Amino acid sequence: SSKNVVWSKTFNHVFFSVFAELQDAVEEVLPTLREQGISVFILSESCSIQGIDSLSNKISQASDQPLSRDLRANVNIRSTALYIYTSGTTGLPKAAVVTHERVWAASFIQAACGITAEDIFYINLPLYHSAGFLIGLSGAIERGMTVILKRKFSASQFWDDCRKHNVTVMQYIGETMRYLCNTAKKDNDKTHKVRVAIGNGIRTDVWSEFLSRFGDIKVRELYAATEGNIGFINYTSKIGAVGRVNFVHRFFFPYTLIKFDIEKEEPVRNAEGLCIEAARGETGLLVGKITRRSPFVGYAGNQQQTEKKRLRDVLKKGDLYFNTGDLLRFDHENFVYFQDRVGDTFRWKGENVATSEVADILTTAPCILEANVYGVKVEGHEGRIGMAAVTLKEGQDFDCEATYKQVTSYLPVYARPRFIRIQPCLEMTGTFKMKKVRLVEEGFNPAHVKDPLFFLDSEKKTYVPLTEEIYRAIISLEIKL
Repeated sequence: SSKNVVWSKTFNHVFFSVFAELQDAVEEVLPTLREQGISVFILSESCSIQGIDSLSNKISQASDQPLSRDLRANVNIRSTALYIYTSGTTGLPKAAVVTHERVWAASFIQAACGITAEDIFYINLPLYHSAGFLIGLSGAIERGMTVILKRKFSASQFWDDCRKHNVTVMQYIGETMRYLCNTAKKDNDKTHKVRVAIGNGIRTDVWSEFLSRFGDIKVRELYAATEGNIGFINYTSKIGAVGRVNFVHRFFFPYTLIKFDIEKEEPVRNAEGLCIEAARGETGLLVGKITRRSPFVGYAGNQQQTEKKRLRDVLKKGDLYFNTGDLLRFDHENFVYFQDRVGDTFRWKGENVATSEVADILTTAPCILEANVYGVKVEGHEGRIGMAAVTLKEGQDFDCEATYKQVTSYLPVYARPRFIRIQPCLEMTGTFKMKKVRLVEEGFNPAHVKDPLFFLDSEKKTYVPLTEEIYRAIISLEIKL
């Protein structure tokens, strides 16, 4: 499993270490690994499997003296330090090449947030991703601070852990803040020493609720990608923003927002074949210029995927940019807002629909716990129509009328999810990002989807069970969408 092993490249050797509970899985691919000259270590004192060496005993016996410089004579700041797999939310995971320069740069994010050696940092995110390992652990090493390392995130134990260990800095990603806000309220919710929260992916409404409930914590929301060459950090605590346009930052790391065609899923180009910059306040695709100072190394052993992230002839012929695949917006005060990922935003009835905004509205319905919104194709129609996979709150049934009232009250007609799929749980990555690829492929055919399906019936003003009869009427265009 790419998510549970640690890959590294050091001293011109490639190896990965694996946890003991994953030994059986590694044995299956061991012959292939040995053919590729990859050394395999297991985090235990001993191992009887030929081709897998124990690592814990070697660590305990290692000298504490500095290593000879000869061992790293051929290693420089642009050398590969390790591989980190992308989340795989819109496809298969890819091994992003992380250089020593990238590790070094990420380690300074804590310093930029005002964290000092006196702070105590709580990490409960997986270390196989950039947030927990590069920003969290590497940053703590750079600061020389104390780290509280939790094996797995637990919303119910989170604040007790913070109080027990006098935590002053916490880390979050994706939905973790919402999970904290969903826990039962307690009298001591504001009794803790946490002063800074560093992370990304917090929704605006959850951000406000988090501050109201847990106190004056400086939320340092950031935008970045493991393989990307551009990032932002909100150093002002402006709720909802991921950063602010800064002249110096833009000079050293050139970037721009360009107009993007949602339906064709490609940048809009003018008659000269160049991209068109998005206007202030307009949502556009973020691209970062590839330079020596802001390189894009790409993905290990995957030149095709690496090339797909390169965008040429952006502002002038021959230039080269990194395509983040993310839609952002710069407001008139220069604040930067994340809007959605390309592929998550879809187009229906000539309008662009941001899945994150629709999901925010759905989760305010009384019965809905989580929502994963996406667009599906309907035969005979242009674009993709809205659909949502949802989970229900404990003990609740799907309330057709209340959900209908919620979406029709707060969403325009084109953005309302016409199909609802009830699932026992949503498929997530290790960092709580929702997977959509399989859901999009399965669509809304009740003959193929075993989960309960509902259809937004405009005439009856409610959601109704999606029967095969209704499905055939939609496909034959008897029911107008």
